[in-house]
Amino acid sequence: MNLLAAQEETEYIIQRIETDDEELDAFLFSLGCYSGEPITVVSRRKGSCTVAIKDGRYNIDDQLAEAIVVAL
Repeated sequence: MNLLAAQEETEYIIQRIETDDEELDAFLFSLGCYSGEPITVVSRRKGSCTVAIKDGRYNIDDQLAEAIVVAL
């Protein structure tokens, strides 16, 4: 499932990033968003969600959240 379908306040493990944009991949990697890392959806707002990755919280749009594939 992707991050859009994830429940709030549940920790998931990132399985992969599904995007063809190398710049976007590099940006996500710089945030600590890569395979094997835990990620939690903290809250949702219309068109975006706040996620916790490592020690940081980031607001990402739904298009980006859709590219992040996670599992329990």
